[in-house]
Amino acid sequence: MSEEIECRLGRIEQMIRYAIWSSDRKGVVIGVSGGVDSAVCSALCCRAVGGERVLGLLMPSGVTAGEDMADARQLCRSLGMKSRTVNIEPVLQAYREVPDFIEKPYLMGNLMARTRMALLYYFANKDDLLVCGTSNRTEYLLGYFTKYGDGAGDIEPILHLFKGEVYTMARNLGIPDNIQKKPPSAGLWKGQLDEEEIGLDYRTIDESLARLELNGWKSSSPVDDQVLTMVRKSGHKRLPPPSLLRSD
Repeated sequence: MSEEIECRLGRIEQMIRYAIWSSDRKGVVIGVSGGVDSAVCSALCCRAVGGERVLGLLMPSGVTAGEDMADARQLCRSLGMKSRTVNIEPVLQAYREVPDFIEKPYLMGNLMARTRMALLYYFANKDDLLVCGTSNRTEYLLGYFTKYGDGAGDIEPILHLFKGEVYTMARNLGIPDNIQKKPPSAGLWKGQLDEEEIGLDYRTIDESLARLELNGWKSSSPVDDQVLTMVRKSGHKRLPPPSLLRSD
């Protein structure tokens, strides 16, 4: 591992330790999905405070791939984390009893994300922990997250990292190859793949976002146009709710 990577990892770990210390909490709870983002965040938390102070919550639904759960369990074991599995399908079934309930993939996907975050905060509240978010910079800027779902959290270890940088961290942290190499997916419905849903691959998106930032968010290509449209359309997700509350 290079000195630069060690330095970058050290800064993240220091942030995690300080957040726990300054809030007088005992550790962190994190949703472990079997994907690379939650794997990297889990490894960073374990490096920062030790696996005994990190609770990994596995929250499968009826559409969760078995291999994702197997990868999540193996990751928790390898990092020395505590882990717990809570099946959210009964909660989703309760939602289906709501009058005029419409079951569409994107609606159910948002319900899953918010249900998982509610459970994370339940365990955080019960066990005196902070919730570790798993959003990366690429998806945050695109708005590719659920507001008050996977976009929530008390600490965000990788929010400053583009997706490509997350994979760099994964390689240096020794995240298993089967997690690194699987196609990115939020797992919100069967066959869902992030890059297919977005319409661009992550490498192209990262390059476009870096170019747009450098150019003062002025587009210079059709790809930039597409990415910039997503960034602007999702701006409300990154801002506090409009209100008339005055800070003075």
